[in-house]
Amino acid sequence: MSKIINRKEYLDWIFQLKEKIQSSQLKAITSVNRELLSLYWELGKSISLKINQSKWGASIAEKLSKDLKKEFPNQKGFSRSNLFSMKKWFEFYNNSTLTTEKVQQLVGQIPQPIGIAAYELNKSIPVNLQSKLPSIQQIEEELLETIKSSEK
Repeated sequence: MSKIINRKEYLDWIFQLKEKIQSSQLKAITSVNRELLSLYWELGKSISLKINQSKWGASIAEKLSKDLKKEFPNQKGFSRSNLFSMKKWFEFYNNSTLTTEKVQQLVGQIPQPIGIAAYELNKSIPVNLQSKLPSIQQIEEELLETIKSSEK
């Protein structure tokens, strides 16, 4: 390997490349999170509607949990309590003055991993990027501000 003539130039270049890599990683995580939140919204909606419109009752969540875990054994997040959290999340925002489309638009604008998906995503986020992510409380406050400003 030839001798690096300008060490500072090389170090600057490496720093820029590392920043590009980290930026791309964060964009990928955000994209995955957006899709997961959309999935969780749809699951919560479907569960809520089935429980309310059928005679199955809330006990269907236990069977659904077992069936989803069987079908997707390597994927976490389908416990009975998580399914009920998805249902509650849908019902909370669906029963507010917001429309379903508005909530989905707002979820699509969330810039960082949050909520149900945050725990799973944090396992795959490099430690040096984790400290750059806002807390769930900060994002909830930002989301509420966005909702308030969009209602004006």
